[in-house]
Amino acid sequence: MKGIILAGGSGTRLWPISRTLMPKQFVKLFDNKSLFQLTVERNSEICESQLIVTNVEQYFLAMDQLEELKKTNNKYLLEPVGRNTAPAIALACLALDKEEIVLVTPSDHLIKNEIEYQKVIEKAKELASQDNLVTFGIKPTFAETGFGYIEVNGQLKMENGELNGLNVIRFHEKPNIQTAKTYFETNSQFSSVNSQFFLWNSGMFMFKAGVFLEELQKYSKEIYDECIKAYKNSSHDNNLIRIKYEDMLKIPDNSIDYAVMEKSKKVKVVPSDIDWSDVGSFDSFYNELEKDENGNSKNSNHIDINSKNNLIYGNKRRIATIDIEDLIIVDTPDALLISKKGSSQKVKKVVKKLKEENSELNNIHLTGYRPWGTYTILEDSKGYKIKRIEVKPGKRLSLQKHFHRNEHWIMVSGTATVTVGDETKLIRPNESTYIKMGEIHRLSNEGKIPVVLIEAQVGEYTGEDDIIRLDDDYKRGENR
Repeated sequence: MKGIILAGGSGTRLWPISRTLMPKQFVKLFDNKSLFQLTVERNSEICESQLIVTNVEQYFLAMDQLEELKKTNNKYLLEPVGRNTAPAIALACLALDKEEIVLVTPSDHLIKNEIEYQKVIEKAKELASQDNLVTFGIKPTFAETGFGYIEVNGQLKMENGELNGLNVIRFHEKPNIQTAKTYFETNSQFSSVNSQFFLWNSGMFMFKAGVFLEELQKYSKEIYDECIKAYKNSSHDNNLIRIKYEDMLKIPDNSIDYAVMEKSKKVKVVPSDIDWSDVGSFDSFYNELEKDENGNSKNSNHIDINSKNNLIYGNKRRIATIDIEDLIIVDTPDALLISKKGSSQKVKKVVKKLKEENSELNNIHLTGYRPWGTYTILEDSKGYKIKRIEVKPGKRLSLQKHFHRNEHWIMVSGTATVTVGDETKLIRPNESTYIKMGEIHRLSNEGKIPVVLIEAQVGEYTGEDDIIRLDDDYKRGENR
């Protein structure tokens, strides 16, 4: 069995922790591991290998995090632009043998009962081997408005006292609170084999690659046809498949639920009691965190004066609370979120406003991650910007130029090989170089320790998109 991990997406509901260029699946939220790392570890126990579907920026985040886990035998499929889950899964299936059973999972879910997880995977594998499209339905523990629901028919045989491979009646969109309560009340007869009931839609699937492609061709032929063309035109480099931008744009944007699962007659659902969370809101995030005696999330930076049942997140500044209850407080170096519990689904409205303002706050943290290392914005004011840049050993920036800014590089540690125009030289600690606006330049770290430098940009415009790449080791577009 092969694994397909969907590792794109921006995770806007966990802003300001999650940003477009550092979405929630790559943020280390639990025991200094990211949800992506936990997903890879969990699926490594049951899959021979894994194909990770992501985009260019997040590809390097994924590689770095897998190197930390010493898991380097994975394959990657890079989408230049997202077109939702149906095309992502179809392109991945085209890279596999048609008879291969695949487990498709998001990269940003938390599953704590891994023993039960392996059990339901085995049930699903048996059903998938019979040419079914299998999805995993989570047994609801409360009335939730943030999930889609699957209405199922329980009139099937019991195996060892458990329902197995249920038929789908219909898929339901995220409900309002009253409808969610009705679904939850209906489930009071969950143990009966003569009832209909509701499960949360987990977004996890299992099927033969060829069976999924056949059903996609039957019910969403345009997606299928364009995916075939895009895959044929893709480039293959060792363990990396790159889809061309113009081909990806031609593929209709649609989810696997709409494109296939809601239409196919081959769908089965495996009820799954696996201690699952999509960590899709700060309310669900709070539920997964360790609490102190007052119900506040544990945080060594928190000073608590008569405060109860609060989510306190922040690791830079001290956070003091006095006489407050049931709040969400999320502190990052460049943004602060304060919300009532129960309202955190509205965070996406904040992100929408930031986009309307053309703010970078929805896009990136003060520290940005690049394939060659990181940069941290120390100050950003009209006419200038100051950064701390760290370049990993053996890596180099693209050969580039800027139209709107001059740059000063001051070396802090390590030794860099710097090319400016026709001149190449070594820059050592406490030495500097100057790059005029429009001048072609590059920095390389040929040493064995990280290069750290301070970059001072001066110009009328210092945005991250003021960059023209002339040569790039990582085949990126016009963005550092």
